[in-house]
Amino acid sequence: MLCFLKKYRFARSGAATVMAIRIKARGGESAEQMLRRFKKLCEKEGLTKDVKKRQYFEKPSERNRREARKRVARVARVGMPPR
Repeated sequence: MLCFLKKYRFARSGAATVMAIRIKARGGESAEQMLRRFKKLCEKEGLTKDVKKRQYFEKPSERNRREARKRVARVARVGMPPR
């Protein structure tokens, strides 16, 4: 087993659940191939985006503003009237 990386998921109750990404070596697999597979799993799981997003604190008002901009852009793309 090569790598462990923990991801925390928060339930509505506020309790954190720890998810570990584990990679087992396949027969004849090099360390570079294992690392590439690990990176793909992290990307697929959304771990890299989450780490980058949480690198700096984002105020709740800024988060709401960003989400509102995303909503407006999505509505403009789809062509539905806003709520």
